[in-house]
Amino acid sequence: MGHIFVIAEHRQGELRDITFEMLYKARALGREHAHTLTAVVLGGPDSGFGDRLAPWADRVVVMEDDRLSAFDADIYTAALLKLVTDEAPFLTLMGHTPWGMDLAPALSVRAGLPVATDCVDILLEEGGPVAIRQIYNGKLYSRVGFKASTGYMMTVRPGAFSLDEAPPEDGAGEVATRALDAEVPESRKEFVEFVDTGGGEVDIAQADLLVSVGRGVGEAENIDAVKALAELLGGTLSCSRPVVDRHWLPKYHQVGTSGKTVKPKVYLALGISGAFQHVAGIAGAGTVIAVNKDGKAPIFRVADYGVVDDLFTVVDALKEKITSG
Repeated sequence: MGHIFVIAEHRQGELRDITFEMLYKARALGREHAHTLTAVVLGGPDSGFGDRLAPWADRVVVMEDDRLSAFDADIYTAALLKLVTDEAPFLTLMGHTPWGMDLAPALSVRAGLPVATDCVDILLEEGGPVAIRQIYNGKLYSRVGFKASTGYMMTVRPGAFSLDEAPPEDGAGEVATRALDAEVPESRKEFVEFVDTGGGEVDIAQADLLVSVGRGVGEAENIDAVKALAELLGGTLSCSRPVVDRHWLPKYHQVGTSGKTVKPKVYLALGISGAFQHVAGIAGAGTVIAVNKDGKAPIFRVADYGVVDDLFTVVDALKEKITSG
């Protein structure tokens, strides 16, 4: 029996969804292969993160210090290196987020442990982990194995695993406090402020119905027709990255790993091909309806309902049905 570590991620006093997605997967692996689960959280004094994570893990290790209030890769790496070295977890999971992409490579090198990044699934076979990753722009899945090691590390793509927002009924993990090691150096950086670049006039993450437009809309002036449909449906307009890259809509409308992760009850995707970065952002959607002229578009793999047609034909038909009915 070994230990699985999940490195919790937080921002502005709130634990991020990726933390619970990793815990959900790690609990399943632990039950299947008799591994214990430890959530590790680094934060400022009196953060309360330990108690909030206790129902999800067998144990929670909490490091609290003023220097840990805001993410600092140098300090976090040094703090985690000591913990990983002392406890030798079998598997350590981090989010494939700005945090994880900054932290995992440095920790891997300093701890001498192999790392696989941007994993969309994790298997344990013959005593070792296997990482499932997407290649060729999400068209294929690859299985990545490791040479034998005392431990392994992975970064997990946000949205890859289910997010069960209710704590497990049998969860009651022990919370253990660990002091920041005295040898951890002072930071060479100064945290100034957090700026949400995705902030704007609307918050697509809170919408129950999203009408989302992609590159298939063709031109910027065509977006007005989609916006009108969204208003008729009582929904919110959103988009894929190519629309933002062309400056047709502001960044705060963007869905995906480089935009916002959304969980609407209904997600209507119009002219969106379905690159894996976008699909990861809608993993929590209740019902996905896709409209695309290309019947082989990747978006249809995740859609509950699909229409192979020109998006404007469908938009006009829906608007006519709503206004005449």
